[in-house]
Amino acid sequence: MCALPDSLIHGSTTTSAVLLATTPACRLLSGDGTLLDRLGDQLAALPVRDVQVVSPGGGLGADLRGVAEIARAAGGALAVLPADLVAHTEALATVLEHPARDTCALVSHDAAAAPMRPPVRVEGGKVVAAGSSFHLVPEANGTFRGVLQAGEADLASLADVAEELAELADTGKLGPVTPVEAVDLLLVGLVRSGVPVRAAGIGRLHADRVTGQNAADAAVTRLAEVDEAQVKLDASVKEDDGFFATFFVSSWTRHLIKPLVRLRVTPNTVTGISVAVALLAAVWFSAGTHGGRLTGAVLLYLSFALDCLDGQLARYTRTFSPLGAWADGMGDRLKEYAVYVGLAAGFGGSGIWYLAVAAMILQVVRHALDYTYAGAAADAVRVGAAWGRPARSLLETRDTRGTASGVLGLAQRLERDTVARWLKKIIVLPIGERMALIAVTAAGWNARVTFLALLGWGGVAALYQLSGRIARSAR
Repeated sequence: MCALPDSLIHGSTTTSAVLLATTPACRLLSGDGTLLDRLGDQLAALPVRDVQVVSPGGGLGADLRGVAEIARAAGGALAVLPADLVAHTEALATVLEHPARDTCALVSHDAAAAPMRPPVRVEGGKVVAAGSSFHLVPEANGTFRGVLQAGEADLASLADVAEELAELADTGKLGPVTPVEAVDLLLVGLVRSGVPVRAAGIGRLHADRVTGQNAADAAVTRLAEVDEAQVKLDASVKEDDGFFATFFVSSWTRHLIKPLVRLRVTPNTVTGISVAVALLAAVWFSAGTHGGRLTGAVLLYLSFALDCLDGQLARYTRTFSPLGAWADGMGDRLKEYAVYVGLAAGFGGSGIWYLAVAAMILQVVRHALDYTYAGAAADAVRVGAAWGRPARSLLETRDTRGTASGVLGLAQRLERDTVARWLKKIIVLPIGERMALIAVTAAGWNARVTFLALLGWGGVAALYQLSGRIARSAR
């Protein structure tokens, strides 16, 4: 092992990297240097504290033990990259610049697996199955693109996996695998040991491993065909957002991101403005007049647009944080309930308050269903990993998990149809649809109609969510 020049050392972060320069392809020419030099220059522009290079030595086993040694000594997140990788810098940044510094893998959401693109299966934003020339993945829906990062909490798991794989490689139990597959095998090992691995989608960017000079030249040429800045802007808009947010808000708020960046406006500032505008909408709703309800509806729409914009700005600048997420979530609840109060106050009468309180209670129950289930699922993963239940042998050649049946099977089939997928998003009445429902019914009718619509649609959504949670828990 050797260290790269001091220009690659950044002391402001806790991320470090390992470059696996164990294949001849890393010495291929690219511009004024080699692929290894090119990748080193890219890492220099990213928040990486230091880079260590594992050079060719005693084969796959020795390379993996080198990774294990570095992982045990690392003081923060550790990225492992093959030096024969030709990738956009923005593709590397989706992993290395993510402020969570968590365990993740760079994946492309396609199933066109190839020798240098091992298959993976992604579910719920996590890599749940990973393959290599030795490990098969039925129903793969993506490919691994060579960039793997282990979060600080998973460094011991990475080291254990690397050492176990090294032992298997040295004894010939992994078959005819070569050092080319080192990073692929590490991903397989982490997934099979029960470590949650976030899938960092590559989108329209490129990241390809190459084996010859012609392939390297072609890969570099492909990089120039993509506008990285535009891809970064597009990626700041949530892919899986609701129907209303996608087509009636994000279609125009995306154009405000770059001006806000130039003005150095922070996501938390946008969140605060969004809350203030929603409170102003509640004041107008409380006037009880048609003009007041119409003005309140417009302000409520603008408040939701700002609510989307703060997340887009955070993703673009990669400055999202636990505090920002908490403030955003609390702001959403405050805005919504303040609007309920404003509508009820403007309508008047004791009966309307019963409807307002019922709508609030229904939303509290729905949020409880979401958050408690998410917490229980996370706890189940941690407990299972502690007891070794999720782990599967690294010698298994096939992932035996199949397609779900019953309610979950139906849900998976519906995801493949675009119209059905959007209907699924709409039926759960996410915040965008709720804000639109409130604005339209308040402006066109009155608060009673608004609350009855929220209770009716919200009740259906709660039953749909509950049935889905029960089915998943039973599985």
